[in-house]
Amino acid sequence: MALGGDPRRQRLVGLLVLGIAVVLLVSTPTWFASDRQVIGFAQLGVAALFAAVGVLLLRRARAR
Repeated sequence: MALGGDPRRQRLVGLLVLGIAVVLLVSTPTWFASDRQVIGFAQLGVAALFAAVGVLLLRRARAR
């Protein structure tokens, strides 16, 4: 599949990735509450990465 595909598909995938990032962010306090800070920080990093990718996909889809 090409990266410059259908803008509608890019928008939907971007929204999906943003949704996953939100779920990761919301569930992060569970790790901190159970004294597993390393996993909490790793999950925050993954959530930030997913959010950045989601925003990038949404902007690319809107530019077309």
